[in-house]
Amino acid sequence: MRATRGHDTIADGLLFAFNDEIRRDPLNLKVTNKIVLRTIDSTGQEQGRIPNVSVIDEAQWAANPSAYAAFTEPIQLAVEVVSTNWEDDYVDKLDEYQRLQILEY
Repeated sequence: MRATRGHDTIADGLLFAFNDEIRRDPLNLKVTNKIVLRTIDSTGQEQGRIPNVSVIDEAQWAANPSAYAAFTEPIQLAVEVVSTNWEDDYVDKLDEYQRLQILEY
């Protein structure tokens, strides 16, 4: 389901601010809202999460430019703008993102 315009406004503001900082102090990072992360929920179900804002190492982003698959390794930062369903954002999503650090294939 799509986010509200207010939600998108906050996420866009963060995306632009992170991009400004990366350009100001040239860092090997990419900021986007298009990354899909493969996560596993508390029941073991695999799913994809799209953070509102993601910061990822440029080399990690460029490693496979033709890939459609979700990222399975941790990224530098995943930002979720809190919604009215805050339990999802504070509990479920955080739990899934933390599991990315221990997933191995």
